[in-house]
Amino acid sequence: MENMVAGNGAVMDKYDPEKKVALVVDEWGGWYESEQVANGDILFQQNTMRDAMIAGLTLNIFHNHADRVQMANLAQCINVLQAVILTKEEKMVLTPTYHVLKMYNVHQDAVMLPIRLKTAKYIQGNDSVDAVNASASRNENGIMHISLVNVHATSPQTVSINIDGGNYSKVTGSVLQSGQVQDCNTFERPELIQPKAFYGTKLSDNNLEIILPPFSVVVLEVK
Repeated sequence: MENMVAGNGAVMDKYDPEKKVALVVDEWGGWYESEQVANGDILFQQNTMRDAMIAGLTLNIFHNHADRVQMANLAQCINVLQAVILTKEEKMVLTPTYHVLKMYNVHQDAVMLPIRLKTAKYIQGNDSVDAVNASASRNENGIMHISLVNVHATSPQTVSINIDGGNYSKVTGSVLQSGQVQDCNTFERPELIQPKAFYGTKLSDNNLEIILPPFSVVVLEVK
């Protein structure tokens, strides 16, 4: 997604340097081999902590390209692909993707703040990606929010962020994590994965140190 947004954005910058035209992402999300369900729906799939990380990573990309990306649509909302809600007769389950979207809504109507991280790599075979991805914003009340995703499946990651430019003295946060990457909310255990208070931060002289658990999504509020 980063390559798609940045690459198309570069072409648009050449022909539309004033950025009068928005970049719209028609669909995003994970699409895996579908589960066999009773009603024959071939696009139903469970939603796990892997999908939570996909959601956080993708939203961070959109946030960091907010000068271009002005609309992006999740595929899809209920019972299909990367759903936020699963239903079965009278039952309803909120998925990890739902919780990430709710955690990230603090960025709405805020000003994007550029953020750069030096992070370790997560290596699987011949593939390598940054272990941590982030985005940040400041709202009209001067409160800063930082959203971070650690995609490493086994190792916590320590990140230091310099937040000069403001007088900050307090940081709180929430985290979405679970025991295994494959964990999901089911109709039998609908609340296995849900946001909890996060205490892995230390703020000193406008330097913020964060210890992110493996395969977790964290949103911080800095005042």
